[in-house]
Amino acid sequence: MERRGQKPEDAEPPDKDGAGGPPFLEVTCRSSGKVRRFAAGTTARYALHAINRKLDPGALPALHVEAFKDGEEPVSFGPSAALADYGRGWRLQTVTAQDAQRADTKRGGTQAAVDSVARETTRSTSVYVAKIVLAFVFIFLLGGLFTYMLEVVPDMLQTSPAPESL
Repeated sequence: MERRGQKPEDAEPPDKDGAGGPPFLEVTCRSSGKVRRFAAGTTARYALHAINRKLDPGALPALHVEAFKDGEEPVSFGPSAALADYGRGWRLQTVTAQDAQRADTKRGGTQAAVDSVARETTRSTSVYVAKIVLAFVFIFLLGGLFTYMLEVVPDMLQTSPAPESL
């Protein structure tokens, strides 16, 4: 139990201007490892946009921002939520699809997610191949139609000569 007038252990000392913490929040990008600073009150959507915009080609984009502390359940920020500092030991970091998949593996629900992704990939691949085959069929039908027309139309346009009288 706390006594009156004492600060909690997790509270940060105020800055010289009297504010409760630094005027910015630091978000660690898990893909690049870089730390980006944002003004207090920045929405998670803007932070994700700014972080993903500066990623190197081939790096996994961030899906959402979460507050993380060892031994605690992470707190995820929705797109319109303002980023917040939860105190000592809490860090803000991005989460990629790969990170989310690892977290599901730890919870034991990954096999269904992996199967779902594999099924979706197989389905989309087979649809893609079917579309290519259909395009080739139409190309050959169109080529055959043009060939037939080139053979038949000149004969249709030829006028038969008038019979000569003897």
